[in-house]
Amino acid sequence: MESSVIQKHRKRVQRARSVRKLLRGSFEKPRLSVMKSNQHIAAQLIDDETGTTLVSASTLMKKLRAKGGKNREAAKLVGTEIAHLAKEKNITTVVFDRGFNKYHGVIAELADAARAGGLQF
Repeated sequence: MESSVIQKHRKRVQRARSVRKLLRGSFEKPRLSVMKSNQHIAAQLIDDETGTTLVSASTLMKKLRAKGGKNREAAKLVGTEIAHLAKEKNITTVVFDRGFNKYHGVIAELADAARAGGLQF
């Protein structure tokens, strides 16, 4: 029998794989991957064909660090920042990858702010 911590981690990885098996990002339509930790939230646009990160934004960035860690306000700021950086690279459409997270709360706020910033998904 395995411990509950190992079981929880295994289920998280399984959920992330089931979400990501349907999603592929390209240079024209990159994957918007969202990562949420206990203290911070981050988003990045990934080109899966070459395996490169095109744009990234996080609450660890200098201009977003003062606004707080992982709350709805910070998620809105990260969403608008990722949309702004994507516009600079002429990226308008993306594929949204929530990973193992549910689409509510902080993740939904980030997605709504990115949509308001001009990204389509």
